Amino acid sequence: MASRIGELVLGCRDPELLARFWCEVLDFVVLDREDDGSLEIGPPSGFGGAQATIILSRREVPEPGKSRLHIDVNPVDRDQADELERLLALGARPADIGQSGDEQWHVLQDPEGNEFCLLRARLKPLDQPA
Repeated sequence: MASRIGELVLGCRDPELLARFWCEVLDFVVLDREDDGSLEIGPPSGFGGAQATIILSRREVPEPGKSRLHIDVNPVDRDQADELERLLALGARPADIGQSGDEQWHVLQDPEGNEFCLLRARLKPLDQPA
C-alpha cells in the first residue's frame, strides 16, 4: 500500500456554516477548531480511520476560479430521491454545469456554492466502533 487520503481541505468564508451542513450530510462531528476559525470535521472515531476528514479552512476571499476538486456522496440508508430531498432541506441547491438531464447523479452546491454530486449507488454504512 502506498498512500491514502487522510484529509480533504476546503477553503471557505464561513467554516461554522459549512461544518453544520457537511456534518449533517455525512454524519460527521467537529473534531478540532483552530484559532483562525478553521475547523476539522470527520467521523466520530476521529482522524486516521476509514474515512478522510475535511478541513474547512477559513479564507476571507476564496481562491479565484472553479475548484478542480469536488466531493461525491452516496446514500447509505435511503434511495437517491430521498437523500436528494434531505440534502435540499439542509441547504444544498441544484447546480447547472451543463448536464444533459440523463445523468444518474445530481449536481448540487453546498451553502457557499461548492459543487458536489449525489450519486445513485447506495453504499453500505461503515462500521462504527462501539
